[in-house]
Amino acid sequence: MVASMATSAFFPVPSSSSVASAKAPKPINEGPERLGIRGIVAKPASQSGAMEVKAQAQAIPKVNGTKVGLKAEAQTVEDDAPSAPRTFYNQLPDWSFLFAAITTIFLAAEKQFTLIDWKPRRPDMLADAFGLGKIMQDGLVFRQNFSIRSYEIGADRTASIETLMNHLQETALNHARSAGLLVDGFGSTPEMTKKNLIWVVTKMQILVERYPSWEDVVEVDTWVASSGKNGMRRDWHVHDYRTGETVLRATSVWVMMNKLTRRLSKIPEEVRAEIGRYFVDCDPIIDEDSRKVQKLEDNTADYIKRGLNPRWGDLDINQHVNNVKYIGWILEVT
Repeated sequence: MVASMATSAFFPVPSSSSVASAKAPKPINEGPERLGIRGIVAKPASQSGAMEVKAQAQAIPKVNGTKVGLKAEAQTVEDDAPSAPRTFYNQLPDWSFLFAAITTIFLAAEKQFTLIDWKPRRPDMLADAFGLGKIMQDGLVFRQNFSIRSYEIGADRTASIETLMNHLQETALNHARSAGLLVDGFGSTPEMTKKNLIWVVTKMQILVERYPSWEDVVEVDTWVASSGKNGMRRDWHVHDYRTGETVLRATSVWVMMNKLTRRLSKIPEEVRAEIGRYFVDCDPIIDEDSRKVQKLEDNTADYIKRGLNPRWGDLDINQHVNNVKYIGWILEVT
């Protein structure tokens, strides 16, 4: 019954007028292979014989005008041509689809492992891919790399002094964080936070050898030392990551200020105990310029710009104008 249904699905039942013509043998020579009734590939017809298909059909009986049955038979008759012997090789399945799937899986896995195990392939790429920096020389020196971005250069195609100063400030904060001293405020230690103290920069001296260009990678080293009784000195050495050429050297003096009263404060002994073990006993990287900056008045300034008010973007998390912003103001005035 199942065979009959399958046969009727592939071969429509002929009408009574065409039964006679269906019984006549008809050679099949239109191609090298043809499908049999059961979907099995039939062998090509030879010169001496051909495959014959016989179909028989009966009229459908009716009971009270309703069709009650359907019967169709088909029979494949082959000539007596000998078939190919069954061997091990012609019984093997087609493995091409399996091999293609395995190859696809391996290629996808290789791509994923390449992304996970990413390493710089060129010397001009960042040594520290995420820019987190690292502690060196027993925690006394902090090093961090920066790539000069397209939005950090000016009309002369080089990085601005604001960009370089932001790199200096960033490494100073990351140094304190890596040492476990950054708690609240802009670089405040735990004891400074308890006493509402913050760091402020009172002096900074920068000597620029050359300004880096877009896509240059600079490596910044920074360390701290004592400066008098109530100050801390921080130095920076910035050099080209690829060539080792010095980009700039900078030194600065930091003092403490009370965040509430906005008055300068001495360094408490508790704070000195926190930061003292990170001080480096060395001279400043730049010889100190002892010249005093003349106080700017209307009659001593070369350029004057009035009505300058700090904007929200000029304030840092300590709610005062960041020292880098002052440099930007000066550049806009001149």
